[in-house]
Amino acid sequence: MDAIAVKLAGADHIEVPRARIGLIIPSVNRLTEPQFMHFAPPGLGIHVTRARIAGKWRKPLAELAPVIAAAAGALADAGPDLIVYHCTDSSMREGLDGERRILDIVRRETGIEAISTSALVVEALNALGIKRLVTVSPYQDNDAIIAYLRACGFTVVHDVALRLSGHEASGAPPGRWVEATLDNAREEADGYFLSCTNTTQIEAIEELEAALGKPVVSSNQAVLWGAVKRLRSRLGEVTMPRLGRLMDL
Repeated sequence: MDAIAVKLAGADHIEVPRARIGLIIPSVNRLTEPQFMHFAPPGLGIHVTRARIAGKWRKPLAELAPVIAAAAGALADAGPDLIVYHCTDSSMREGLDGERRILDIVRRETGIEAISTSALVVEALNALGIKRLVTVSPYQDNDAIIAYLRACGFTVVHDVALRLSGHEASGAPPGRWVEATLDNAREEADGYFLSCTNTTQIEAIEELEAALGKPVVSSNQAVLWGAVKRLRSRLGEVTMPRLGRLMDL
């Protein structure tokens, strides 16, 4: 009997979720699923659909529209209470208007409320009072991220793009994000944003906040926080994971 079978055999039952979120993630993403399964509070079901929306499949939104619609329709079959278009880069790349059009596609296809990673990052930054920030990412450059954040009223005082490939990004340990962020700390920053859904950044937050004395937001952390907040009436009181100051709000 394998380890999974032993675990299931020893369990009295598998808890039926009180609320469910659906995530549309890039097909190259290796980390969103295990991180959400690990950190999600009890009672929150996680459902995921992959789409070729990033990396070598990155295209203008007009060309990605049918891909997004198909992914959203498939995800809706699982009956989530909320759908998240979960790719920081592609949800920010075409600006606020592009983000709105993506969410319109998802809502039109599914009839389910939808939100993007980018919108939840903005919500998290505002909740923490972060207006001036340092951005750290695995991307080739942060131009699209900076433009989106500026359009939302933030000032990026410094940015770091590590220029990692997709699987290099997912393979970088939390210590890599701690080191890159601490090496680029800025006194004038109110906080820090670690951008990308396919990284171990979420595991670096607690150490970074202790060292910096300032709040840190990551893509996956912001989405988990924002989804739980929206589904609180279904979930009831839950214990949030220790993932930085954001989870205390």
